[in-house]
Amino acid sequence: MFDFSSGELLLIALAVLIFIKPKDLPMVLRTVGQWTGKIRRMAGEFQDQFREAMREAEMADIKKDIDEATGKIGTGLDPFKDDPFKGLEESTAWKPPETTSTTPPAADAPPAPPAEAIAAPAAPAAEPAAASSEPAAAPPPAGGDRAA
Repeated sequence: MFDFSSGELLLIALAVLIFIKPKDLPMVLRTVGQWTGKIRRMAGEFQDQFREAMREAEMADIKKDIDEATGKIGTGLDPFKDDPFKGLEESTAWKPPETTSTTPPAADAPPAPPAEAIAAPAAPAAEPAAASSEPAAAPPPAGGDRAA
């Protein structure tokens, strides 16, 4: 706290011996010691009170942080606000695997028909309906070739 070197302390002691009579010196040193003790006690009490105030401030900050955290927890788990299992049924429902045309066919599989052949059968299906408007030939008799 006070930076006194040994030379400075020796100078102060010499000044005290010059200005204070040797018979009064023990009483003065006792008084100085008492004052020093009182000052140290007051400094210790001040430090203790300061530390106590800091602990209370830290406790208040910690309490505030805990209250904020518990407040967030309470509002975050509202069972009536949001359904926590929302989307669970969609995610667990069975879906057929998607087939992609990028997989090569098996080596023994027949070749795929051309795109024209796939689109062509739709047009001939309309022709028999138009052909049915012509009179159809009578089917042969079920009994064979017997003449009656």
